[in-house]
Amino acid sequence: MVKRIHPLATGTDRRVAIVDTAWNDFIVRNLTEGAIETLKRQGVADDHILHVTVPGAFELPIAVRQLAETGAVDAIVALGCVIRGATPHFEFVAGEAAKGVASVMADTGVPVAFGVLTTDTIDQAIERAGTKLGNKGAEAASVAIEMIGTLAALKGMRRDES
Repeated sequence: MVKRIHPLATGTDRRVAIVDTAWNDFIVRNLTEGAIETLKRQGVADDHILHVTVPGAFELPIAVRQLAETGAVDAIVALGCVIRGATPHFEFVAGEAAKGVASVMADTGVPVAFGVLTTDTIDQAIERAGTKLGNKGAEAASVAIEMIGTLAALKGMRRDES
């Protein structure tokens, strides 16, 4: 029989940080509000949510790494919004943010939910920040809580159980 690990997503007694960006604040604010509401709904206490703001998406990895290395949080939600312009700047910023955050997870073992919107237009960003296509900040917060549970279950396994 196949053993399946799919723990319940609960934030009770968990500490979660949200690192968001000041750039495109009119979009990111909605992502952050959605993430905070979701964390609370999933049982994370107000005083167990840490909210940090960095200037832009390019700066997310260093703040996320510093937080992960403290050991003070069980997961991190990285939020931002990069909108394509007329130059290749978009690709550099979005790509480095994603690579940097992925590197933090691989190096520290702390789950980081990547909720950085990468859109072609402002309208697409608005749609993903709480209108037609849901709130990607809320989705990222759910992923963070689910990964805490999944990693805890994996850490608790013994070789004879696998």
